[in-house]
Amino acid sequence: MVISTKVKNRTFTPANIYYMESINVFNVVGALLVLFVLLSCWVSVNQGYIYVVTLFGKYRRILRPGLNFKIPLLEQVYKKISIQNRSVELEFQAVTSDQANVYFKSMLLYAVQNADEETVKRVAFKFISDRDLMQALTRTIEGSIRSFVATKKQAEILGLRKDIVEFVKDQIDKSLEDWGYHLMDLQINDITFDKAILESMSRVVASNNLKAAAENEGQALLITKTKAAEAEGNAIKISAGAEREAARLRGQGVALFRQEVAHGMSEAAEEMKKANLDTNVILFSMWTEAIKNFAEVGKGNIIFLDGSSQGMENTMRQIQSLMVKASGTN
Repeated sequence: MVISTKVKNRTFTPANIYYMESINVFNVVGALLVLFVLLSCWVSVNQGYIYVVTLFGKYRRILRPGLNFKIPLLEQVYKKISIQNRSVELEFQAVTSDQANVYFKSMLLYAVQNADEETVKRVAFKFISDRDLMQALTRTIEGSIRSFVATKKQAEILGLRKDIVEFVKDQIDKSLEDWGYHLMDLQINDITFDKAILESMSRVVASNNLKAAAENEGQALLITKTKAAEAEGNAIKISAGAEREAARLRGQGVALFRQEVAHGMSEAAEEMKKANLDTNVILFSMWTEAIKNFAEVGKGNIIFLDGSSQGMENTMRQIQSLMVKASGTN
């Protein structure tokens, strides 16, 4: 039985309808395939990345940031390489020459050397994946630090942080260049030891501080005593100088007093000579005045005077000789 459909003077059999539907599906599939091919011809590369393109598994070229054309179905994007800075934290252990365990925490900052084609090729094909690169990089750094620490003693490690970084850079820079990378910075953030070692280090620091404090106190006491002795010596010198000056001034005062007394007595004697009087009266007056003064201002001291005529004459002669000497000096 044949079923036919007549549309505007045209007759469509089921075979014709099936044929037309097949053609429509083919057209749709072909259009979609063409669209896919056209879309796959273009590759958008983000900023900070470089794409490595291969043809049948062999390196072909690189694609830089922006919109790029590639041969559809033939050229493939093998790897996407970031040229941005990357960082990783490392934690590992090392042993010093005196068998002390040292624990390190560090931060590694690295990046692709440059965007040149040869550099990008080394980065793309040296390692299968970034995981393999990271493993090789961390193990290389750990090995370099361990080899350096193994030649040093535990007490030296804390002061060699900068030396460790410089040593590691010298050791791995060549390897990184071969891989297409550049070590930008390596920071050792923390260096610790076993608990027993930390406690012994704390005791050593405390004892050194006590020793330094005792030495400072001893030096301060020595300086204090030295300054006190110097001050006392200066005070004695000043006092002796003052006493010497006072004695000199007292001597000058006594000499001036005696000189004035003698001068006055000489003038009195001259006046008495002019008046034809005996000058011994002056001596006798001085003698009696002295005895009177002893009696008035004396405070219980006993003064023995020779009251005989001979003793008085001796005293008078002594006074006369003094007067003669005083007049001679004038």
